[in-house]
This record gives sequence, structure tokens and C-alpha cells, in this order.
Amino acid sequence: MAGERNSNQPAAKGASQQLDQFKYEVANEMGLQLGGDRTSRENGSVGGMMTKRMIQFAEEHLKGGSKI
Repeated sequence: MAGERNSNQPAAKGASQQLDQFKYEVANEMGLQLGGDRTSRENGSVGGMMTKRMIQFAEEHLKGGSKI
């Protein structure tokens, strides 16, 4: 566990940079700074909020019948 690298890959090719930017925007809005010196709860809450917003975005677009 300790020292392991994250092997998650975005489903959409080339989305890494946009997701990284989104992560820092969400953290800033939540008043948090990301980093190794923060708790898992703080860093994880940013990921949870990102997921919530992406699901909300998808639901709104699916409701309207448009493709994402």
C-alpha cells in the first residue's frame, strides 16, 4: 500500500490534464489544498465531490436527450 503508484487511467484518451485541472478547481472551491501532508479524508472528499458533479452532469445531459 504505502509507496504504491496510482494506476488508474481515464476512460477517455487525453482527459488526464482536464481531470487534474478539475480536481484542483474542486479542491479550491472546497477550501482544501491537496497533497501528501493532508488526510485521506480531505483528499478523498475532493474525489467524492468530483464524482458527484460528473454524475450530475451526465444525468442532466441524458435527461435532455443529448449525447455527452
